[in-house]
Amino acid sequence: PYKKEKKDNNDQAISMLPELDYIINQSEDTFSTTLRLAIAGNIIDFAANDNFDLLATIEMALKNEFAIDHSEQLKAGIEKARSILYLGDNAGEIVFDKLFIKEIKHPKLTYAVRGAPVINDATMADAEYVGMKDVASVISNGYDAPSTILNKSDKQFQKYFREADLIISKGQGNLEGLFELNDNRIFYLLMVKCDVIGEFLKVKKGSLVVFNSSC
Repeated sequence: PYKKEKKDNNDQAISMLPELDYIINQSEDTFSTTLRLAIAGNIIDFAANDNFDLLATIEMALKNEFAIDHSEQLKAGIEKARSILYLGDNAGEIVFDKLFIKEIKHPKLTYAVRGAPVINDATMADAEYVGMKDVASVISNGYDAPSTILNKSDKQFQKYFREADLIISKGQGNLEGLFELNDNRIFYLLMVKCDVIGEFLKVKKGSLVVFNSSC
């Protein structure tokens, strides 16, 4: 049902790349800037709100403080990790993830998408459309939930999840599916888009979050 919207979101994000590249190139801290852009892209979520202002969100993300800021621990973890699993979320947002992954430049980073279309979540087709395979290996989790449900995912994905030194999890859906694992390898990157998640994380709706349970 969201095929057209997903393409439109991917195209919108791709059309912004020259401007985004300029912002990154002018930045004194390209890690922080691309991290903020990746989180800003999380506003593209038809499960939470189909009326969002991407440009205003980017501007806000570049200047506001993180409500939970474990970004330095994330950076240190990336530098030490032998392998990274990056759990994608939505179409359009995937373009912003690609900018962050290009900044990371990790030789063993794998990007995971949903196993089949669900809401506007990113699938293998979206990864191919935006050129994610240019910067990372790409796999499917083999399941069609708007989240990562580990015991429902396919064996290949479970193996990657089990063996990763560090896991980057984008969005509210992945947080909901994985938080009870209490896995200190996981860093959750998201924009808080509902009061329930805000109350859970003890932050305001609209907050930017980089969260790890062991920090």
